[in-house]
Amino acid sequence: MPADLSTVNTLLKEIYQGRLQNQLQNELVGMKRIEQTSDGVESNVGGKYVVFPLKISRNQGIGYRNESEQLPLAGQQGYTRVQIGLRYGYGALKMTGQLMELATSNTQAFSNTMDLEISGLKDDVAKDQARIFYGDGVGTMATVSAATGPLQTLTVANTQYLEVGQVVDITTSSTNSTVITGGTARTIASIVPATGVVTLVTGTAITTALGNTIVRTANWGKEPNGLASIVSTTGTLHNVDPNLVPIWKATVDANGGSNRALSEALMITQVDLVRTLGAKTSLFLTSLGVRRSYFNLLQQQRQFTGTQEFAGGFKGLAFAAGGGNIPLVEDPDCPKNTLYGLDESSLKVYRDSDWHFLNRDGSIWKWVHGFDQYEAILAKYWELATNRRNANFVIKDITEA
Repeated sequence: MPADLSTVNTLLKEIYQGRLQNQLQNELVGMKRIEQTSDGVESNVGGKYVVFPLKISRNQGIGYRNESEQLPLAGQQGYTRVQIGLRYGYGALKMTGQLMELATSNTQAFSNTMDLEISGLKDDVAKDQARIFYGDGVGTMATVSAATGPLQTLTVANTQYLEVGQVVDITTSSTNSTVITGGTARTIASIVPATGVVTLVTGTAITTALGNTIVRTANWGKEPNGLASIVSTTGTLHNVDPNLVPIWKATVDANGGSNRALSEALMITQVDLVRTLGAKTSLFLTSLGVRRSYFNLLQQQRQFTGTQEFAGGFKGLAFAAGGGNIPLVEDPDCPKNTLYGLDESSLKVYRDSDWHFLNRDGSIWKWVHGFDQYEAILAKYWELATNRRNANFVIKDITEA
């Protein structure tokens, strides 16, 4: 029997989807050690949510008294209930009707094309998820560092997360979703990393201001939380305001934008700080340049510089912190000049399922109305969350080697 659209659906479900899930996990560095779970995920009116309790204060009904004095007033533990919505991520794949015909006339050619498209989409979704892991929960990919215009170019502080061909919006700031005039759905034509100059495909000339932000088009405020929003002293997270609940603050060691040399004292101070709060640093995540700085530091102090293998197949340099070695693992997607210290037990990726093709109507391929085209949609509903924000820290403004 010749192949038809139902055969293509079967191929996509049974072959490519399985390969996609396995390879996606192997592509991620930062998220690979963070537990992924569906526990606590609920479906309510309005969407999918994750619900869990947070302990925010102790019972202070404690005291010592003399004979016949009134006993301390009774107290109780302080809790708050968190309910946060999952974020909805998608990846779209489109095939023409002519290409679909190959499923009948030339199955091998169709399979080869499908391999390229699925593998490409897998890589793209994985790379974007790796970016989001370090993101601010708003979608910021770059920040304008100099006012210019009206021009077809803009200058940003860091081009790390920008790519040629991305379709982006330019918003007034990371706290405001307003798009600047001419800044909607602009395609990046070229990037000069050394100068931070980003050129857009010709269109309306734009005037940018210091602090404008670049986000994927229509993404502002819709992405999952990342380490930038979780490991912070400011900003309401999971509906808990650190101004009202001060213990709900992570530790941020910044140097006002001026880079300073990495030192063991700098690192151990932060490890000790979270230890006094009852947490334990289990992982350092850092950029390639900071990893090199740490390697040089070990050489200068004539310490062992070989790599070690840690749980989960990770290989990295070790940092001795009294209670045992902490793996220091580099991640190309980690922001430059930055080192995160994480208590992995305090973080979870909540999701209802892994990346999968939508097929609620029984068919993965959807006809694109008015065109001889078919579309398949990958989806993952997820959120990165923490039950102890103060168990984690970040050291910024580190000189990279």
